[in-house]
Amino acid sequence: MSAPHPRRWWILGVLCLSLLVVVIDNTVLNVAIPSLIRDLHASNSDIQWILDAYIVVFAGLLLTAGALSDRFGRRRGLVIGLIVFGGASVPAALADSPSQLIAARALMGVGGAFLMPGTLSILTTVFDDKERKKAIAIWSSVLMLGALGGPIAGGLLLEHFWWGSVFLINVPITVLAVIAAIVVIPESRGPAARPDLVGALLSTVGMTALVWSVIFIPRDGTGSAQVRVGFAAAILALAGFAFWERRVREPMLPVKLFRDRDFTGASLSIVLLSFSSAGLMLALTQYLQFVLGYGPMRTGVALIPLLVAAMAFNGVGVVVDKRFGARVALASGLALLGGGFGLLATLSPGDGYPRLVLALVVLGVGSGIAGPAAYGTLLGALPPERAGVGSAVNDTVQQVGQALSVAVLGSVLTAAYTDAIPDDVTGTARESIGDALAIAAARHDPALASTAKDAFVDAMSLTAIAGVFGGIAAAVLAYTVLRPPAPLISVSASASAEPETAPNAEEHTTP
Repeated sequence: MSAPHPRRWWILGVLCLSLLVVVIDNTVLNVAIPSLIRDLHASNSDIQWILDAYIVVFAGLLLTAGALSDRFGRRRGLVIGLIVFGGASVPAALADSPSQLIAARALMGVGGAFLMPGTLSILTTVFDDKERKKAIAIWSSVLMLGALGGPIAGGLLLEHFWWGSVFLINVPITVLAVIAAIVVIPESRGPAARPDLVGALLSTVGMTALVWSVIFIPRDGTGSAQVRVGFAAAILALAGFAFWERRVREPMLPVKLFRDRDFTGASLSIVLLSFSSAGLMLALTQYLQFVLGYGPMRTGVALIPLLVAAMAFNGVGVVVDKRFGARVALASGLALLGGGFGLLATLSPGDGYPRLVLALVVLGVGSGIAGPAAYGTLLGALPPERAGVGSAVNDTVQQVGQALSVAVLGSVLTAAYTDAIPDDVTGTARESIGDALAIAAARHDPALASTAKDAFVDAMSLTAIAGVFGGIAAAVLAYTVLRPPAPLISVSASASAEPETAPNAEEHTTP
């Protein structure tokens, strides 16, 4: 076991800064959705692609980016990711159409794919066993801090500047992080491995085709040619990916890992956790701003109970995991998520914020209890020779869940809103609440505004009902699939055990 690096705490600070810029950017974007609808005239489908363009590219490239960083240098991969992410933020901020913003977001996804797994892999090489647990706990806290501060920062920026400021703020932070990374972080490499380019291509094509098809179902129907072709391409590409990964000598994602019940159950649970959160934020930001009339800053503050509850109950989740096992912790957390969606399903336009707070707290409690068990079980199920792919697998399944969430729940929300709007309302007012309220304001038509708000709340309730059934099904799945775990399994112990083989795999480390 190599000694800890003398600059390890400074290195951790740089890694946390690098992580923070990505987490804040993605949470800020949720608050900016109503501004994008108004200023860029983005449709609901456009909004879904603005969110999914980043997620699909990010998820598709994660494992390949991690392998390239291991081979050519983890610090180099981190710096490249920061440069691409910060550089793509400039065209994103200056975009004057949804298509330009979608393209910029896809490029940001390339940067994020190198950046995110690099932070955890570098952390494991500079801390020893005694301090690694504390370092990973700090690293994990930054994720929650970014999720908590992102909506507030976004609201503050949108109150005083145009929507592009939420992207432009990335530039100075990434410049600072690049300089600090070069000065402070040592270069390190793992054993040389051939990048699985075929696997990366197949997974990216498959996920893109899948999300594309789901997004266009409400607009064109399941019988349309492009939806059918999209689903066919998704099935072929993802089946080809599974076939290729079983036979290639150095697979991007070893399919045999999914033979482990704990690994499979934890992966599915993380997908379901991410599935619920991303679609939830898509609906809630529009509900707060369009239905309740909140400004961007107030919207960010209004979401704090959800994030604080999740943060506070992470510790409870660890205790439940240790005392009763991961499957109990996961099942109870996912069941609480279903209960939170049930509360959302009962909302009406006149309920206001107090009723919403209760639902947000229950959702946060469920997420907080389920999260540690899910991530700890996934990392703990990895065999020692595969410990290095743990963070990349974790990030990949998380992003797959988010991509499908925005696509599926976003499509359900759009279709339900259109169905709830009376037939006498025509034009773009039938497509989104943002368009309907803009038309109502221009015509001084309060009746149209009230109708649109009622229709949106009905649509959100229907989407929440889908979340209720999803939460219950996920709880049953987690309890059924996961084995009764060892008595002392915890997310911290799993995480600290994960990198034990990493230093032995190092070829060299240079300052």
